[in-house]
Amino acid sequence: MSANGSGPGEDSTDARRGDGQQSGGSSSLPMDVDAKPHSDSYRYSLNFPSIGQCIIINNKNFDRRTGMNQRNGTDVDAANVMKEFGKLGYKVKIYNDQTVEQMKQVLTAVSKEDHSCSASFICVLLSHGDEGVFFGTDGSIDLKYLTSLFRGDRCKSLVGKPKLFFIQACRGTDLDPGIETDNPGDGTTKIPVEADFLYAYSTAPGYYSWRNTMTGSWFIQSLCDMIRKYGKELELQHIMIRVNHKVAVEFESVSNSPGFHAKKQIPCIMSMLTKEMYFSP
Repeated sequence: MSANGSGPGEDSTDARRGDGQQSGGSSSLPMDVDAKPHSDSYRYSLNFPSIGQCIIINNKNFDRRTGMNQRNGTDVDAANVMKEFGKLGYKVKIYNDQTVEQMKQVLTAVSKEDHSCSASFICVLLSHGDEGVFFGTDGSIDLKYLTSLFRGDRCKSLVGKPKLFFIQACRGTDLDPGIETDNPGDGTTKIPVEADFLYAYSTAPGYYSWRNTMTGSWFIQSLCDMIRKYGKELELQHIMIRVNHKVAVEFESVSNSPGFHAKKQIPCIMSMLTKEMYFSP
């Protein structure tokens, strides 16, 4: 086994292919990269003129034909995000009540901007949702369509930089009843186009996501609280673990709707980050 993890044979995929051929067309020679010595820094650089942009899509009011309810409390979420990430130095822009086409236009335009002077990029999505989809005011779109605009092969000026997506939306219609516990309390190397993304979902796959009509969603409340307390101290994924803890432990639904009372929620973080993300040097 060589130091870079590949053996003397060819690299193959774990895909079921009857013809035995490679989809990537790699040769049988070992794989090499032209990386400079000592280039394996494990911390994203903030040595740029700007830490970056933070784009907020805040959908509250929906076309009557969609049958979706008004999302009261979401303006509190948007204001809190703007405040906390603004204090970290992000240039925050809020786009309210966006149709599917408007969301596509906004994020496509941002993805085509020159981010060479930025250290990172953040997008906060606040709306109704379902598994794999996110709602504009007039209908739904695949979440992957929106996030993939910032892939390494489509947004070259963010290659190698952290792209952080915080998504407050339902991912299904399951309810979590909870369970009682007794526990106390830098070279010319090639990187994947999907690298350096973090997706922080408000809830686990398949589940509802809770929002208080006065104080905002459980997830965004907790995210902003933890960013305020630890944003200039802890690494991002350590912050997100504390967000998970806060949502899981401190929140429980209060509802007059049958079957919706005393329910719980757990956020879900999916990371393709390749380095540690700190918001301050």
